[in-house]
Amino acid sequence: MFGLSELAIILIVVIAVIAVKKGPELARTAGRSARIMKAEARAAREGRAEPQVIQGEVLRPGAGGGTEQGSGAR
Repeated sequence: MFGLSELAIILIVVIAVIAVKKGPELARTAGRSARIMKAEARAAREGRAEPQVIQGEVLRPGAGGGTEQGSGAR
């Protein structure tokens, strides 16, 4: 029926089709995870208990930030 090379080609095509659909979502998720991991590592080095992560930004305690949004800002 099918040989090993034909099955490999079909598998590569299926993976490529799935990657085109899910690729951007996976990249965004990986970027968010990397930002959170970086914040956690920085907090561990500085001896803080837990960093505060809001929408991908790291806010240092006491810095204020001044970018608080109201509930109707979305």
